[in-house]
Amino acid sequence: MTVKECYEKMGADYDEVFARLRTDERITKFLGKVLADGSYDLLCSSLKEKNMPEAFRAAHTLKGVCMNLSLNKLYVSSEKLTEALRGREDYGDDLLPLLDGVKSDYEAAMSAIKELVGA
Repeated sequence: MTVKECYEKMGADYDEVFARLRTDERITKFLGKVLADGSYDLLCSSLKEKNMPEAFRAAHTLKGVCMNLSLNKLYVSSEKLTEALRGREDYGDDLLPLLDGVKSDYEAAMSAIKELVGA
């Protein structure tokens, strides 16, 4: 799989990230780092524990990673969840559909990245 094919599979913007990072090798390097990033796991555990400030921080970090690497589909879903968590003190079931969207997009992105890097 090429980096461009990986980006297409993830619903991401290859041209945008290539303009920023300039080589497929550099893009692949940073995508590999996404696999080790703990933001998604922290988001899920924080929501399970109903720790809203920590859940917000984790969602915001995930959103930033996605923005920097032009992972557009995951960016959009993580941005919606981030905004729903902003300033929030209490857990609510209204977060579940937003988390499901992030989960679906995250799993698709991680699957494509693993395929690209051979993990």
